Amino acid sequence: MKNIIKNFVIFFLIFAVIGGIFSLYNNSFKSVEAISISQLVQDINQDKVEKINVTGDRLSITFKDKVEKQSTKETGESLSNLLKNYGVETNKLNALNIEVGKDPNSGIMFSSILPFLIPALFILGLIWFMMRQVSGVNNRAMSFGQSGAKQADQEKIKVTFKDVAGAQEAKTDLEEIVEFLKSPQKFIALGAKIPKGVLLLGSPGTGKTLLSRAVAGEAKVPFFHISGSEFVEMFVGVGASRVRDLFKKAKKASPCIIFIDEIDAVGRQRGAGLGGSHDEREQTLNQILTEMDGFDNQTNVIVLAATNRPDVLDPALLRPGRFDRQVVIDMPDIKDREAILNIHAKGKPMAPEVDLKTVAQRTPGFSGADLANVLNEAAILTARQNKKVISQQNILDSIERVLLGPERKSHILSDKEKEITAYHEAGHAIVAHYLEHADPVHKISIISRGRAAGYTINLPSEDKKMHSLADFIDEMAVLLGGRVAEQLFFDEVTTGASNDLERATSMARSLITQFGMNKKLGLRTFGKKEEMVFLGKEIHERRDYSEKTAEVIDQEISNYVEEAAKTAERVIKENETKIKDVVKELIAKETIEKAEFDSIMA
Repeated sequence: MKNIIKNFVIFFLIFAVIGGIFSLYNNSFKSVEAISISQLVQDINQDKVEKINVTGDRLSITFKDKVEKQSTKETGESLSNLLKNYGVETNKLNALNIEVGKDPNSGIMFSSILPFLIPALFILGLIWFMMRQVSGVNNRAMSFGQSGAKQADQEKIKVTFKDVAGAQEAKTDLEEIVEFLKSPQKFIALGAKIPKGVLLLGSPGTGKTLLSRAVAGEAKVPFFHISGSEFVEMFVGVGASRVRDLFKKAKKASPCIIFIDEIDAVGRQRGAGLGGSHDEREQTLNQILTEMDGFDNQTNVIVLAATNRPDVLDPALLRPGRFDRQVVIDMPDIKDREAILNIHAKGKPMAPEVDLKTVAQRTPGFSGADLANVLNEAAILTARQNKKVISQQNILDSIERVLLGPERKSHILSDKEKEITAYHEAGHAIVAHYLEHADPVHKISIISRGRAAGYTINLPSEDKKMHSLADFIDEMAVLLGGRVAEQLFFDEVTTGASNDLERATSMARSLITQFGMNKKLGLRTFGKKEEMVFLGKEIHERRDYSEKTAEVIDQEISNYVEEAAKTAERVIKENETKIKDVVKELIAKETIEKAEFDSIMA
């Protein structure tokens, strides 16, 4: 708005100046016939003159036929005396309309200077504008090494710990930090030192940034926030300069909080880059280490940092004195998910039948951001249907949309493909129903979503933190149930089981190489994944076992997968009638919910 007003004022002034110049020149160069005094006297005596306007020594004469002429008299001589001296009759002189105006000599200097003054002012203005632009470039060049951290307005930060659902242990740790900032003397009296840094660890979407905003809202101290990538530039030394500038600002405002989001952008392990120990990112990290625990370590500045890749951080960054505390933020359990849903449901009109506890049961493994997305998708779906309140079915549909993608209604399967898909999904469901350690079936559908031609949703009855070997074996059997059903009922297989095979193989490999759940290979792990940085990101597995062991690993993976396939085949053959009932219902309705499926199984 300020720029609009400024541009309008400049445009108006330019327009006024141009208009004044045109008006001046128009009046100055208007063509008027000049006559002598004797001719004027003759015209007066002949009653041709109607009015004379006297301005100084200039006479503007208006004739009765409306013609205008001009003449010039002697300076200092009045017109009346002049005309009498020329013999104009008194009665003729009295009949004239003589008007005396202001002496124009007072504006001669201005009118003479103005044609030169306007261009001069224009040139000076142009030079000033160019110098200002150059000055702006110089200022930006001088501020190139300054930190781009933004200080949050404390009055605008409305988020507190009450607005963060779940993560009780993380909030407890951070409440102590807030207490340090509010009343440090209570801790200093006992010899306790204020923590230098707090590292928030957690998967994407678990609320690390939200917790940092809550700390700022609770502590009511200056809060500087910046992303780790904002330190890094193509010029060596700029990142370190920005770190120095950031901590210089923070020390002036101490006690305060610095929040660095995605610190792994600059905090990766040193010595892994193309430039050895001299590249820009490592110099930036060295400066952060020095500022956090250097010679000047008496400042009340707390550094909050967030990352979802703690495995790539430099060990020097994680030692006590730098990041004294590491706060782990786990995925929310069912109670936390319900609390998160209640927070995100505020401001959204919900139907009376909406049960957020049921929604929480259907969303295991969802982060806080995923749950917010579920309710947002439900609101969008409701608006698309021209409804005023969000129903339970809208929310359940949005869960599937987040998991699998939107329905592909234009992707119409042929009758043969629909039958194959129905047997495939029924195979997953039947095996999951009859195996003891498999998750219960909640929904079966042969409606395409995303890349899947159909889907079966299995959800655990309660959240699990640990999984046994029996859980993995039964889950592999469920994954292979679809392919086995295709083989048994059609004597051929399709490409629909490619993802199932990939997941089953990966699960079998993890049992052997990570969890030590194979009797033949013993209680040890095999291989170590390392991140190599060379012209991009590459995950490299360092093999710490022989070729002979690798052959045994491959053989045991095949044994696990084949054993799971045999288990699935046994279950499907024993319940052939049930699977045909499920297929018949699927082809008729396309979707079967948990209650309908349990009714068929009963």
